[in-house]
Amino acid sequence: MKAIIYCRVSTEKETQDSSIERQREELEKLACLHKIEIIKIIEERHSGFDIDREGMIEALALLKDKQANILLVQDDTRLGRGHAKIAILHEIRKLDAKVFTLTEQGEPELSESDLMVLNILATVEEFQRKLVNYKISRGMNRAIKKGYRPQDNLSNLESGGGREKIEVPIEEILKLRQKKLTFHEIAATLRGVGFDVSKATVHRRYKEYIEKHMEDAQN
Repeated sequence: MKAIIYCRVSTEKETQDSSIERQREELEKLACLHKIEIIKIIEERHSGFDIDREGMIEALALLKDKQANILLVQDDTRLGRGHAKIAILHEIRKLDAKVFTLTEQGEPELSESDLMVLNILATVEEFQRKLVNYKISRGMNRAIKKGYRPQDNLSNLESGGGREKIEVPIEEILKLRQKKLTFHEIAATLRGVGFDVSKATVHRRYKEYIEKHMEDAQN
């Protein structure tokens, strides 16, 4: 398991220095005890009621990139307070990651009201994804009826022998990912307009594009 240690205090006062240092030391011991690899330690001084925190955004980005799958905090109030905490917990759930707290030696126990809000948020987002998926499929099907032939984008249709590398519209994949569609939903949408692609193929092409884009940016 790989984790990010996240330490937060709410003010810039020097008296908080010992608190943030204590958080870091105790969480490092916790990670060692459970044989968890620490990939990043993030410390910040910011109100927990504010969701726009540079340190927390960095932590979420690392979780999204699958560089870690656990966020280690002293207690759930270090994540945030009020609506900010619920929003961050929801985002972490979406990233298929977990929060591990020192005080509870595991995932934080949430109140029934907090769990209800998280479930409502998940249901709303799932409905929104399906609605977007439906609108995109309807639009592309309308284009096909008007003469659009997505299969014309496939190369080597006239060549014989050997296994052909499936070409997929990477721009469409990127647009659909920006709309929060899963790779399964993207594959289903593309199959609906004539692209014989699987979830694995879509994921692989997306990953190849992102890796190449990052490599070009570094050069």
